[in-house]
Amino acid sequence: MLDLREALCAVQACRDVASIPVIASLSFQTTNSGGRTVMGNSAQEVATALADAGVNAVGSNCGDLDPLETAAVISLMKKSVDLPILAQPNAGKPKLVENRTVFDMTPEQFANGTAECLHAGANLVGGCCGTSPEHIRCLAHLIEKMRINPNKASSRLPEVRG
Repeated sequence: MLDLREALCAVQACRDVASIPVIASLSFQTTNSGGRTVMGNSAQEVATALADAGVNAVGSNCGDLDPLETAAVISLMKKSVDLPILAQPNAGKPKLVENRTVFDMTPEQFANGTAECLHAGANLVGGCCGTSPEHIRCLAHLIEKMRINPNKASSRLPEVRG
């Protein structure tokens, strides 16, 4: 979602009709001033308000950020709440090319960047705009390497190479 107020309404609507886990994720436009949504809400404000509304997890998806910038937002959220954190970055920053929006990160670049979201505190990761099954496969491969060799994962995830 783009607007914290709308997200809070959606969370309340979910709570009103069902007793299921709710994950709320907003799109961020910048990492400046504490990470900001297009409506100006900070990452801390988003995470805290959604936690207070009773979500089971909070996160960041889409927006104008690449995976490394998403990691900065995730870090701020992690400092603000004691909930699972979701990161679903785009495959790079959106660019308009010949009247078409494109995302130019390779699957390997995406996986390595998204690994930084894990380092920043994300518990759940995936992909948003511009990602393909190959992007997700590369990310899954990297996470599997981390699971098999947890000692290496404690410092830095191994890089994925094509």
